[in-house]
Amino acid sequence: MTAAAGRTAAAGTTAAAAGTTEAAGTSAAAGQLARMTRQMQVQARVPALAAAVFRADRPLWTCTVGGTGNDTALDEQTRFRIGSVTKTFTAVLTMQCRDDGLLDLDDPLDRHLDLPAHGELTVRRLLSHTAGLQREPYGDVWDTLRAPDAEQLIAELARAERVLPSGRRYHYSNLGMALLGRLVEQVRGGTWAQVLTEKVLTPLGLMATTVTPGPRAATGFLVDAYSDEAHPEPPTDFGAVGPAAQLWSTAPDMARWAAFLADPAALDATGRVLAPTTLEEMRWPVTVTDESVWSGGFGLGLILVPQGERVVHVGHDGAMPGFLAGVYGRRGGEGTPAALGAAVLGSSGTAAQLLELPHRLLAAAVEHDPADIDPWLPGEPAPENVRGLLGRWWGEGFEYVFSWHDGTLRARGAGDPAGRPPAVFAPVADRPDVYRTVSGREVGELLRLTRDSDGVVVRMHWATYRFTRHQESFDRYDFRA
Repeated sequence: MTAAAGRTAAAGTTAAAAGTTEAAGTSAAAGQLARMTRQMQVQARVPALAAAVFRADRPLWTCTVGGTGNDTALDEQTRFRIGSVTKTFTAVLTMQCRDDGLLDLDDPLDRHLDLPAHGELTVRRLLSHTAGLQREPYGDVWDTLRAPDAEQLIAELARAERVLPSGRRYHYSNLGMALLGRLVEQVRGGTWAQVLTEKVLTPLGLMATTVTPGPRAATGFLVDAYSDEAHPEPPTDFGAVGPAAQLWSTAPDMARWAAFLADPAALDATGRVLAPTTLEEMRWPVTVTDESVWSGGFGLGLILVPQGERVVHVGHDGAMPGFLAGVYGRRGGEGTPAALGAAVLGSSGTAAQLLELPHRLLAAAVEHDPADIDPWLPGEPAPENVRGLLGRWWGEGFEYVFSWHDGTLRARGAGDPAGRPPAVFAPVADRPDVYRTVSGREVGELLRLTRDSDGVVVRMHWATYRFTRHQESFDRYDFRA
């Protein structure tokens, strides 16, 4: 979009203004999602609002409300500025580099970049916003709306402050993410935009996600707090800070991206973009964002929003002049389908309410149209060497149940709530009767079996704790006596 187009077309002046479109919306659940979206557009006073829900078991759902504010029609292919959602892409690119052996998360930046200052900050600290680096590049970027180019970003780095000791606490930094973008460029040998297109956008089919708005972009507005005036915001290019906030996209693309962040195996079965275990690493909380209210956390480039009942929404929000975006996938909880993601994009920079909508859409999708329940079917019997250890065991005075399901050995506390995942074990190669805990309680620890002369498992050691068939004290007093 040109600057002239952005300034001459006010919200509500086009033929497309105040319109509503929906796709794949015939069910009662889809109608509920559409009503929530239309209500938000009115309540938050957003000139153009686009929402989408992606899930592996249903057609894509989309809804658009309002008008673009220019001479293009608002529909599901309209592009919006997604702001800091861009950071999730830069984080994935960084983790790709780690998985490909090009860097380590604990590497200092100056191992790969020639920097005049702050080179001792590590990749991990920058990804989790715990490096203590000031929020923006040196200068008043938001006054001038002129972002530095790559040369200026690095040259002025010595003038940027370390506002907190590294590792002390969460402190959000666009500058830190910009430096990670430079790191990706250095180790990959291409521009950030080129690497992003080749390594992420093309493999996942996110072809409407671009570094420039293109011809079908909505105009961004500031909506006056005390009247219905919507003033167009100036277009901006964030130059070398682009890896933190540059991208434009559509609601369908972003809903698919959210689903990938939550459940990569469902969308990238071969791990072409990123291994599911790497996304799991990114989703693990590194820090909370508020020390007194633990309502949100941060992993490696991802915002984590707990929902209760062992459900978490993972993704990011974005804000740029004239635009807001919320992009989140849902993990856990009864009824949650595979690869469930939601995106809400709006053409107002002040409609903070709309950032609640992706979370509400995800919850409503599960409530009104939960995943289908697959019937239980009999499976193969447990291997002969495992059968003897199935059943109840006692460790540390507590009772556990070891079982064989879906081809794996598992363990649960006898009193565990139904929603708590079990510990899952995998055999250790070339070590008979030794298993590694691959998920759940005591992940990473060994389970060792001890058999008597007849081959019967008589005790086990899990994470070095002794497990026996009957409750015993630590001095081996048997409570059957």
